[in-house]
Amino acid sequence: MSSNLAIKEPAMENSQDEELFLVDGSGFIFRAYHAIPSHMTNPDGVPINAVFGFVNILTKLITDMNVKSIAVIFDAARRNFRNDIYPEYKANRGETPEDLIPQFPLIREATEAFSIPQIEIDGFEADDIIATYARIAHEQGRKATIVSSDKDLMQLVRGTDVRMFDPMKYRYMGDEDVLKKFGVGPDKVVDVQSLAGDSIDNVPGVPGIGVKIAAELIEKYGDLETLLEHAGEIRQNKRRENLIEFADQARISKKLVMLDDKVDVPIALDDLGIHDFDMDKLSTFLKAQGFNTTITRIAQKFGLGDEEQETSKVNESYELIQDEAHLQKWIDRAFEMGKVAIDTETTGLTPAAADLIGISLSTAGGNGCYIPLGHVEGQAYADSFDFGDDDNDDAPKTDNTSPELKQLPLPRVLELLKPLLEDNSVLKIGQNIKFDMQMFMTHGITVAPIDDTMVLSYVLDGSNHRHGMNELADIFLGIQPIKYEDICGKGKNQISFAEVPLDKALDYAAEDADITMQLHDILKPRLAQNRMSTVYETMDRAFIPVIAKMEHIGVKVDPLVLKDMSTDFAKKIQTFEDEIFEIAGCPFNVASTKQLGNILFEKMGLQGGKKTKTGGFSTSVDVLEKLANDGVTIAAKVLEWRSLSKLKSTYTDALPTQINPKTGRVHTSFGTTVVNTGRLSSSDPNLQNIPIRTEDGRKIRTAFVPEDGYELLSVDYSQVELRLAAEMANITALKQAFKDGVDIHALTASQVFDVPLDEMTPDIRYKAKAINFGIIYGISGYGLAKQLDIPPSEANEYIKAYLARFPELETFMEAKKQEARDNGYIETLYGRKCVIKGINDKNGAMRQFAERQAINAPLQGTAADIMKRAMIQLDDAITEQGLKTRMLLQVHDELLFEVPHDEKETVEKLVVDIMEGVAKRLDTPLTVEAGWGKNWAEAH
Repeated sequence: MSSNLAIKEPAMENSQDEELFLVDGSGFIFRAYHAIPSHMTNPDGVPINAVFGFVNILTKLITDMNVKSIAVIFDAARRNFRNDIYPEYKANRGETPEDLIPQFPLIREATEAFSIPQIEIDGFEADDIIATYARIAHEQGRKATIVSSDKDLMQLVRGTDVRMFDPMKYRYMGDEDVLKKFGVGPDKVVDVQSLAGDSIDNVPGVPGIGVKIAAELIEKYGDLETLLEHAGEIRQNKRRENLIEFADQARISKKLVMLDDKVDVPIALDDLGIHDFDMDKLSTFLKAQGFNTTITRIAQKFGLGDEEQETSKVNESYELIQDEAHLQKWIDRAFEMGKVAIDTETTGLTPAAADLIGISLSTAGGNGCYIPLGHVEGQAYADSFDFGDDDNDDAPKTDNTSPELKQLPLPRVLELLKPLLEDNSVLKIGQNIKFDMQMFMTHGITVAPIDDTMVLSYVLDGSNHRHGMNELADIFLGIQPIKYEDICGKGKNQISFAEVPLDKALDYAAEDADITMQLHDILKPRLAQNRMSTVYETMDRAFIPVIAKMEHIGVKVDPLVLKDMSTDFAKKIQTFEDEIFEIAGCPFNVASTKQLGNILFEKMGLQGGKKTKTGGFSTSVDVLEKLANDGVTIAAKVLEWRSLSKLKSTYTDALPTQINPKTGRVHTSFGTTVVNTGRLSSSDPNLQNIPIRTEDGRKIRTAFVPEDGYELLSVDYSQVELRLAAEMANITALKQAFKDGVDIHALTASQVFDVPLDEMTPDIRYKAKAINFGIIYGISGYGLAKQLDIPPSEANEYIKAYLARFPELETFMEAKKQEARDNGYIETLYGRKCVIKGINDKNGAMRQFAERQAINAPLQGTAADIMKRAMIQLDDAITEQGLKTRMLLQVHDELLFEVPHDEKETVEKLVVDIMEGVAKRLDTPLTVEAGWGKNWAEAH
């Protein structure tokens, strides 16, 4: 596409009756900076995350919302007339982040490139200029929308005449939103703010009065002056005294928060708009920043010059594929482009149990096609379909103009697609592509090579944001994709995707593939820019086929074992209930926290009862455990009852319903982009949280069995995070102990408590074990005291003694906390960035939690990286050697395999050798423990 794209001028003209949009430019600079991942840079290496977010906002306004009358308002400088009133105004704001400073001129350059007026006036804040234009518009009878989410601007809201719009959440805000935020209408916001103050802007307000109390006072007395005149009537002593003592401070605060709407503005209202729009200038700027997808969006919206129309025709609409020749054109185009985004529509969320409804493709941002395969005649959209209530908004809207229901046969489509999907010269791109890979696996197709936009985003930005398509499309493209419920409805009236008419299905499905391609164009180049290519290429991308295969294989579960177990648990639960009722002196609903609290703390009069916000007594695990430890039998019985009830409902009752009738196995879904440290999560069902510390919990694993002719092999890393702590902190004594195969807990107990090894007792060793594992989780003295049931002072002494004996560990811990403070993340040994939120939070509890994360994340993250690398190598080795062994599950530091009897000796050696030898850079040895069994419990 050439840069000389002529936009049709009439599309950009504004008129005097157009709604005026006033963009709070300064506010969005900082909001975009914090909302968009901070590692984005342009081709010249200049940070551009705030620029990117700001450009998305402008693009959204002029493309999605057709805004024509618009201006961007900036602060001219930090100092303004309010500093003359109160010198400390905004004095407590920190320094501007270094990587944001070079973005200020780029954002102004972006505004200029969009041909949008930008306004800033010395001595005034952007809010004052916005207030002035909003007033003028209101007086002239024009509607005005303030593009901002800043609460300080809510005083300007006037019904539908002056409203606010948050483009990041894509929602308007009016009087009701102001009332919800401040407890008063817009006309009284200033008075409430004058009392409550603002710690961010250093507006003092009146001590002890927050927004809620301020709203109550202003509602009662009408305005600030009236309240201050009657301050002596306030019944609450401290509140009355503060209102009297700090009355002048409240008046000063009012001058600070009240916006000046009489600013002498430099541009007339009628001249605010996009004039002389120059796509060539805009395209040049966007290309310089690497925002190529934005160019396509804007060009598509306003039309290209005649010269460009033909070459860009593919971007004008999505295409429905209903014949082989049309499909072949798309296949040929994918081969020509060398990449294709792909997405599948199915009958369910478990690939092994689902059927294909359709397949969508995209070969470039802006294009897409949909191949319907399993749609049925649209009963749900026919006039005769009964939605129930005619006014039900959840029901899809009737539309009988859908294209003819003509579909290619599934076997023929797969036959045509198979060469493309398996060709190594064409990159297949997906959003959570492991799902689509499994759908094709069921038809004998191995999709490769692959890229995954969800995983790309995760590797680049970690827990800075979520990685679903809707979130990524909003952050990086500034668009809101069509939602499933928009075309299928929701609740009782929801229909299946197979019933959706083809035109609606086309829009939804092709958009998914198109957005995936656009996201890939943005995210993939960032790998090199952010030096994350190795993490993605050698670990997370290589890991996708491994996980897809494991999910596809599933694990066999014996429903008869679970049925017998459920019956046994039911009997035990009933026995516990009977015993609880006998102690309580009456029957009650044990599952009801309210009834249980009343029994324990009112009827039985037990000590330690604490009321919750709802007025009932807390019966949390902590409360019950304390009672049980104090010898209260009923509390111990309730804990047992709860544990068994959860096992029964979560596993013995639920697992049989999750066995796939097609395969006779349970197929969990492993989340690869959920946990901050790179660990896997498991859902539908969650097979990682099956308890193993209790006898009844361990019984659940007896239901996990191998196929006939196979046996289960469990291989577990031994004390991997402790070994990594010794390695990464370079603790010489512990590294040597691991090399010598010494009992690490006995050794640390001996050194910390000065007890010879030959005099070691189980109690002393247990304490050392608790400290060993507690330390790597950043445990506090209080936490250790609770775990060991000792006074906090004694626990603190243990920790001090431990750190004194191993000073390298304390140095490591402090270094990691500082790394998190400086960068906002820590790195694992393999370069993964684990985001640490709240490390600089003013709230002590939040900050301490983040510090504990900063200590553990590099250890847990490195352990997760090691496990991924081992699984990748194991999958390759099993395939290369032609073994029938199957890798089934990964649960933290453990791997579970299903192994044919004649491969046992070969596979155990293979697994042990790879798992122990995968981390060649470590000086501290890794060891694993292997076990065999006819069920999972026996193997582990």
